[in-house]
Amino acid sequence: MALYLDTLAFTANIVAPIFFIVFMGVLLKRVKLIDDAFVSTGSRLVFVVTLPTLVFMSIARTDFHAVFNPAQLSYVAMGTLITFAAIWWLAQRWISEAENLGVFIQGAFRGNFGIIGLAVCFNLFGQTGLAKASLLLALVIPLYNVLAIIALSFPMKNSKALSLSGIAFEILKNPLIIAVLLALPFSYFGFTLPEVADKTGRYFANLTLPLALLTIGATLNLKSLKHSSSQAFWATAIKLIILPVILTYGAWLVGFREQDLVLMFVLFGCPTAAASFVMAKAMGGNAQLSANIILTTTIGSVFTLSGGIYLMKLLEVF
Repeated sequence: MALYLDTLAFTANIVAPIFFIVFMGVLLKRVKLIDDAFVSTGSRLVFVVTLPTLVFMSIARTDFHAVFNPAQLSYVAMGTLITFAAIWWLAQRWISEAENLGVFIQGAFRGNFGIIGLAVCFNLFGQTGLAKASLLLALVIPLYNVLAIIALSFPMKNSKALSLSGIAFEILKNPLIIAVLLALPFSYFGFTLPEVADKTGRYFANLTLPLALLTIGATLNLKSLKHSSSQAFWATAIKLIILPVILTYGAWLVGFREQDLVLMFVLFGCPTAAASFVMAKAMGGNAQLSANIILTTTIGSVFTLSGGIYLMKLLEVF
């Protein structure tokens, strides 16, 4: 019994603080202590400045040769591509509306690893977990963006959005990609930042997770749950249960263990990225469906992420 209680306490300590801050954002928005202007400015500050700084600092201060795992990166890329194709193949058989199909596909595969995932990985494994997670993030940022553009463009017959040069430009100007590219030489060659730059960077990096989690909470509209559809339900089930179970079990079968296996579970089990709403709205998709998927996956991940970590800890995976 003590083992179960200890494992439960460990899981709660990892996941609960993250979602307490998210729901604190809901509360603060409701009592009008923060408003839409704060959310807009805070979200942009996170995306353009503090999250890239966090990613840069976590990679730059880590030994690249110690954390680089091409087998893990290859598995994540292949798993994402295969499940993306499978979701599309199944979804187009029962979703006839073009504006819903792409939104459903994006909502079912595109996780919020940049915020929720990094926070969970850091709470689990400290700086080492954060560094490994940052390398995974460097892979999934361009991968998720390209696949999201394809998913939203083909059903809407929006050929302009499929320009290869346009996609490449959008990826290269992404602040997170820029941060990764700048950090890799520091990590690979062992360069160090001057103390002033290092301390300043840490100050900005430390802003990231609480500010990002607050803004995520403030964007959630719990009232929209009553308008949630079966499509949002199935996208949520795929994102939080079906994909992480299949892909994590597959990773275990091919030989991944301990920290690498847990990091991939977190990656595959994260709630749908908030950025998917912005992209869906900009490209003519069903923005309400996208918002509902973000909401239901964010709330549901409280239970699925904590349950998965609890089970893996109980089975002594790590």
